[in-house]
Amino acid sequence: MPLQPPLHANPHATPHADPRAEFADIPPEFEPTPAHPVRVRSRPMGTGVRISQHTHAWAQLAYASRGVLRMMTPGTTWMVPPSRAIWVPPYVTHEVVIVEDAFLRTLYVDESVIPPGLDACRVVEVSGLLRETIAAFDERRIAPARERLLGALALDEITRSAPLPLSVPMPEEKRLRSLCEALLADPAGPGSLEYWAAQVGASTRTIARLFRQELGVSFSQWRQQAILARAIPLLNQGRPMAIVAQELGYQSQSAFSAMFRRAFGESPRAFIARGTDDRVEEGTEDSVLRDARDAARDASDKTDKTDKTDETDETDETDETDE
Repeated sequence: MPLQPPLHANPHATPHADPRAEFADIPPEFEPTPAHPVRVRSRPMGTGVRISQHTHAWAQLAYASRGVLRMMTPGTTWMVPPSRAIWVPPYVTHEVVIVEDAFLRTLYVDESVIPPGLDACRVVEVSGLLRETIAAFDERRIAPARERLLGALALDEITRSAPLPLSVPMPEEKRLRSLCEALLADPAGPGSLEYWAAQVGASTRTIARLFRQELGVSFSQWRQQAILARAIPLLNQGRPMAIVAQELGYQSQSAFSAMFRRAFGESPRAFIARGTDDRVEEGTEDSVLRDARDAARDASDKTDKTDKTDETDETDETDETDE
C-alpha cells in the first residue's frame, strides 16, 4: 500500500484555521530603507507559533537567543538552534515554525547594503560580537549614525560567520517527497531503503537514483541530515545524551556523538552549551517588560533602604546575594 504520511509530517503544510498562526505583516517602523538600511525587531514567541509563508523585498537574519525555530524555503527545511541564525536573501519565500519557546530577533536588511556572497540561505554561527551588536539595536532612541555603524558591523560579522550543516533538502518528485516527509517526521524509524521504496511504490534503484538526481546525496546521507535536524531540539531540551542517541536509532551514545562530531566539529554537549547565554537573553526583553522590571527594582531598593537599620547581618548577606 502506498505510503500516506500524516499531515504533521509535512513541514510545508500551513493549517488555515490554526489559532497559533501569525501573518507575516511587518510593522512599517521595522521595514528597512536606504536611509535606515538595517532594522531589528525583537519579540518572544511560543511553541507551535507559525509565521505563514511570505516573501519581501529585503533580506533578513532570524536569530533566537533562546529556543529553536524551523524555517521552510522552497526545496529545503532548516533547523536553527539557540544562538545560531538563518540568513534569508530578498524575495525568497519562507515560513517559520517555533519548535520551542523562543525569543526571536530579526534583522531586516535593505538590498542596497547586502554584501557580496550572501545570495543564498544559510544557517550561521552567531559570534559574541554579532550577538552584542544585535542587542545594541534594542537601545531606546538609538542615534541614526550609531544605527548605521551597528548595521555595517552586523553585516560584516554575518559574512564572516561559518555556515552550519543544518539544512535538510526536500525533493520535488512526488514519490521521493512523500518518502522524505515521512522520514523527516521520524528519521530514526525502522526501514531500509528497500523498505521505503516499497512504501512509495517504486524500486530501490529508482529511489536511489532520485536521491542522487534531485538532492545530490545518497539515502543514508540524507537520513543523517534529517537525524541531525531532529537531534537539535532534543538536545536543547536537556535530555540525557544516551536517551537522545537511543531515540535517534543509535546503539550507543558514543556512536551518536561520533556522528555529531563529524558533522559539526565538536561534541553535542559543547554545541548546545555554546547556545546558552543568559546575560544576552536577559537583554532581549521588550520595553514593557524592561520598564516593569526597572520599576520593581527601584521600589525594592527604596524598601531596602527604609528597612536597613532593622536587618540582621544574615539578612543583609542574603539580600546582597539575591540582587
